[in-house]
Formats: sequence, structure tokens, C-alpha cells
Amino acid sequence: MHLLVGLGNPGKTYTQTRHNVGMWVIERAASRWSIRLSPRGSGQRGSGRLGRELVELAGLLDWMNVTGPPLKGLLREFSLSPGELIVVHDDLDMEPGRLRIKLAGGHGGHNGIKSIIETLGTSQFVRLKIGIGRPAAGQDSADYVLESVTKGEMMVIDPCLERAVDALECLIHRGPESAMNQFNVREKLVDEREDKN
Repeated sequence: MHLLVGLGNPGKTYTQTRHNVGMWVIERAASRWSIRLSPRGSGQRGSGRLGRELVELAGLLDWMNVTGPPLKGLLREFSLSPGELIVVHDDLDMEPGRLRIKLAGGHGGHNGIKSIIETLGTSQFVRLKIGIGRPAAGQDSADYVLESVTKGEMMVIDPCLERAVDALECLIHRGPESAMNQFNVREKLVDEREDKN
């Protein structure tokens, strides 16, 4: 079984905000895989299959900054290890429309990931990061992530959501290394060009 968790903040006020892009991916995956998401506490949950693989989808477990404890509870409920966890979340350091798979590492300033690492006592879990871009000069990052996505941004992000579901399918069926090789290619090429300059 794999546990897929989309980060965000609960409540209608935050539904369309940049910080909730991880939940959008979970909703898109549920739709494609014919899994019904139902309210559970502050969040949403759904169980189903992707081919032969059992998957549990969850999102909006609690406020972003305290995501760790309820997520740990889910792992305990299903007797899963952090290695069977995939967390989907927004990333300020990538432009809108990009995605990247990361295995382990630090939290990069993301409070949801920070809460998870601190609660689980490990960073050894897969993250699927969705770029939301950086705020304008002088704008506070905390305000930026809690703003609604503009129509222009959504035109760029929407195709990325479909590709993110493709990446989840690859992660589940073929594992992190194969998925990173397939879906992190663009970012690797950018990094190489930057290294040469």
C-alpha cells in the first residue's frame, strides 16, 4: 500500500490558494483513478487501487504548520513506514508549471514538510513538489502562498497537475529512481546549464 498525502490548509477560504496545490493533485488523482474522497475530520480521505496496488489518498489533514501529527497517525493506522509515503506540496523555488520528485532531504523552508520531518523523526520519504513561483519583490512569502492562484498562473499549473498524477503513477508502479529519471529531466538540464555559466 502507498499513502499519498496532499498538503494544504482546510476550509473554503484556502481552497484556491497556492499553498493548496498539493491537494489539487490528490483530487485530480482521485478523479482519474475513480477513488471517492470523503470528509474525514478537517480533511478528505479515499481508498482504492491503481492496478494491483492499494492506495490511500488523504489531504488537508490539519493546518499546514501542524501536518506532522495527523500524518503520523495515518501511517500508524495503516502500519506503513515513511518509505511508503508520498507527500505532494507546493514549492516557492520552482516556477509555476514545473514539478520535481525528491527523495529525502531537508524541508527547504516549507512548514508542512518541516512538521512532518520533526514528527516522524526522519526525512526519508518521497516528495512530489509543484512549482508556484516566488512572490514579487517586497511581498511576504507567507502572504503570497495564501493568495488565490491567478487565471494566468492556472493556465500554466493545470497541465502540471495532470503530469503530477502521471508522476504518482510512475512512483507507485516503478519506484522513485525511475520516476525521478523520467520527471526531473527538465530541471536537471537547467541545473547543468547554470553550472556552466
